Amino acid sequence: MFEITKGRIDGAQKVVIYGPEGVGKSTLAAAFPDPLFIDTEGGTNKMNVSRFPKPTSWEMLKSEVREAKLMGCKTLIIDTIDWAEQLCITAVCDAHQKKGIEDFGYGKGYVFEREEFGKFLDLLQEVVDSGVNVVLTAHAKITKFEQPDELGAYDRWELKLGQKTGSQISPLVKEWADMVLFCNYKTYAVAVDDKGKKLRAQGGERVMYTSHHPCWDAKNRDGLPPELPLAWESLSGLFECAPNAVPERAVSQIVTTPPPQQSTPVPEPAPAAAPAAAPEPIGQAIIPDGIPKALADLMRANNVDEKDIRFVVAQRGYFPEDTPIANYPPDFVNGVLIGAWEQVYKMVTELCGVPF
Repeated sequence: MFEITKGRIDGAQKVVIYGPEGVGKSTLAAAFPDPLFIDTEGGTNKMNVSRFPKPTSWEMLKSEVREAKLMGCKTLIIDTIDWAEQLCITAVCDAHQKKGIEDFGYGKGYVFEREEFGKFLDLLQEVVDSGVNVVLTAHAKITKFEQPDELGAYDRWELKLGQKTGSQISPLVKEWADMVLFCNYKTYAVAVDDKGKKLRAQGGERVMYTSHHPCWDAKNRDGLPPELPLAWESLSGLFECAPNAVPERAVSQIVTTPPPQQSTPVPEPAPAAAPAAAPEPIGQAIIPDGIPKALADLMRANNVDEKDIRFVVAQRGYFPEDTPIANYPPDFVNGVLIGAWEQVYKMVTELCGVPF
């Protein structure tokens, strides 16, 4: 028998915030409860926020998402998802030894990217299921749009993803999200002269739109008004109870009555044992010059030395163990070491004893 539940189920939310550059997407995201940024483009350098190192590969980005589940934060922010998509495209091309997404032919590259990005959204869903809000920010672009059953075309705002990949990834992201917020500058009126000639737009208030419009995509499942001021106060009521917050419990002091005096003599306490020696800290990974930055970042984040990589590579019969990583072909580094880092790291932990 299946259990039937009724009523609203509250939990962590999946939010997409997009709009033109400089409108305040990152600032709004930073106001979410206990935010932790994965800054893919360096847009938070001037902000006082917690952040992971800038990911230099798709595998590094996924590793940071996995680690975020263990960090105890309440909101994970990827700023921005369109820059993250470029890491995905690079990883797909490297895995298939292609120079660009168009080199696959017959649109196969876009299919591979869509599958890989879908797996990434599944990974983000695991973060949400653990009680952490996930916020994706994105730039916006204006595209020419034409309804099949309407006459004429008009401009509309859309997620600024790849020129040709956006049609594959944008629907996935918007379907995945619980809330899509379009942020923009609101124009009140256009000034005209005494001859009726338009001069310039007036206004410039920043707002966010929460429901679908012919000129932009937006949605929410919380009954928000179609238009709100671009400020955290417009959303704070939905996130007042942090999904993974542990309620504070009052700790009562227990008063115990001392035991009655014993007539028998109390034995002298045994001498205190010497404190155990603290374990030696694990040293930093040794990464010589010449190793590509994307691989070096993964090695540094997982404390993997060059000798560990060379040993594993030699065990698989790719290159002799004394071959420096700097001498590995770029296709091997990008397609095997970086593209399949999870498997490489697993072999390192099994064969070299590197701790997780």
